[in-house]
Amino acid sequence: MGSQVLVTDELHEYMVAHGMPLDEIASDLVAETRSLGGVSEMLTTADQAALLTTLTRLVSARRAVEIGTFTGFSALAISRGLPADGELVCLDVSDEWTSIGRRYWERAGVADKIDLRIGDAHESVAKLEGEFDLAFVDAEKPGYIDYFEQLVPKIRPNGLLLFDNTLAGGRVVGEHEQDPVDRKEFNAHIAADQRVDVVILGIGDGLTLVRKR
Repeated sequence: MGSQVLVTDELHEYMVAHGMPLDEIASDLVAETRSLGGVSEMLTTADQAALLTTLTRLVSARRAVEIGTFTGFSALAISRGLPADGELVCLDVSDEWTSIGRRYWERAGVADKIDLRIGDAHESVAKLEGEFDLAFVDAEKPGYIDYFEQLVPKIRPNGLLLFDNTLAGGRVVGEHEQDPVDRKEFNAHIAADQRVDVVILGIGDGLTLVRKR
């Protein structure tokens, strides 16, 4: 069994610099988001953003959906992986946070690919029409099972569903004062589902890749 590398902040910076480093637009968006204070903890990591772009290209996605857009960093990453006529439907409840993302989508020239819909995401998912190639979910964790069940029928075979923060800072194992029951239930739920293949990556706070069979 191979050893596990401990990813320090220094090593993380090295990985980003030698992978797909942030350009000026993405860097500015990250900086503005971090200036918001504690809420910036919801920001997708730079290496995760690079992975989102790569996976979007890898599955040749033309239609994608994102649940939980925040300031638009992950949406920027996914939209950059789509072809010129691709579409990313973003579902979020906050016009305030997503308005930040809109400015950077315009700067990056991807705004015309993004269809932002403000409202209750559970209701918005139910209204989605057509088939999607990729889905990225980074919203309220107790809702993950519902999002999964609603999205699976809408994803094409060999399409991808991605769920963020599925390791809950490592608290999914052992005993902790704050037990992430929602993540544990979600991880067990999809691991037992025969419609999909599942792998959890130790990137960021845990990113689960789900392939629809």
